[in-house]
Amino acid sequence: MTMEKTTTEPRATFAYDQWMEGLGVPIHRGYAVSDLRTVQLGWWEERKCLTGFVQLMGQEGVSETRVTEIPPGGVLEPYKVGVDEAVYVLSGNGMTEVWDAGGGRKQAFEWSPRALFLVPATTTRQFRNLSGDAPARVVHYSYLPLAMSVVTDPGFFLDNPYDCRAVSVGIDDAYSEARTVPGGEGYRWINGQRGPGVAYWYGRLFPDLLAWERLDSNHDRGAGSRTVRIQFAGTDMSAHMSVFAPRTYKKAHRHGPGRAILIPGGEGYSVMWPEGGEKVVVHWQEGSMFVPPNRWFHQHFNVGGMPARYLAIHPPIQLHGYTEKVINANDQIEYSTEDPSVREMFEKELGARSLTSLMPDEVYTNPNFEWR
Repeated sequence: MTMEKTTTEPRATFAYDQWMEGLGVPIHRGYAVSDLRTVQLGWWEERKCLTGFVQLMGQEGVSETRVTEIPPGGVLEPYKVGVDEAVYVLSGNGMTEVWDAGGGRKQAFEWSPRALFLVPATTTRQFRNLSGDAPARVVHYSYLPLAMSVVTDPGFFLDNPYDCRAVSVGIDDAYSEARTVPGGEGYRWINGQRGPGVAYWYGRLFPDLLAWERLDSNHDRGAGSRTVRIQFAGTDMSAHMSVFAPRTYKKAHRHGPGRAILIPGGEGYSVMWPEGGEKVVVHWQEGSMFVPPNRWFHQHFNVGGMPARYLAIHPPIQLHGYTEKVINANDQIEYSTEDPSVREMFEKELGARSLTSLMPDEVYTNPNFEWR
């Protein structure tokens, strides 16, 4: 599909949005989607599948998310795209085959709910549902909107025969189970300076985010938070997953746009707001997605009885840095300086569930409080 260029008027919308809106399939906007597993989809004739695009406020022409459904026992048409795609499994059990053009060898791997994997740019991929009695759903994340702001013709990314041989060269075991790699310098930021790195999860296939427990302390963010960095093999694309305890909440912080947050497990809510502006409350559970807009503060609250997890798939490194870093005090709000209404709302939400807060009183009075 080739898009005609306009030379008399400046572009009023992103090139990606113009292409997406021309497909005639559902587009979900706003601040959040409560459950991607049940969100409305429509027929995408070119791909011969049910699809729904998700373009939330915080994606801001940086990142794409779209949901694909695979019918029971079905096999989708193979396709290729000129940018890397991270794929998260919302529901179902299936298999994906990935191969280079020109007869390159195929790599095949199976997946189940809460798996995360990468499909490299320019490769061909095909999705198969291994269950005969239930559909499967996956959500795709890529930088296609940003790429189409540079090259505005969709055909350059969707119909380009260029082949970079991403499967058959370099990483032969890329779809074996991901491994932990010791960290080096420069991963974490401490008081505005680069500090010692931490271990990260490396590969192209991460089988079950709910089961992963090899996490590092991220106490600077509060709530006894633990985090694992996820680095996809053979690309700059990355993510992280954070886990925090029931009946606690994390400190408010902010960063750049385009970071998609998906919920593998837990129940809670997040609050997002521009500095000095009105607050938006997003309630979430497994299958939810939201994207904090650029430089908006956001804060995560666990009101359930089990640890909560969120997966954040990162925008390009130019827009996010290396992790949940705090470059200066203005990017994070400490418990001791936050608005008292934050604590009041949290306790009210817990009370509605006949629960009480596990936040130590000292966190609100001692700015040097350390979680154990």
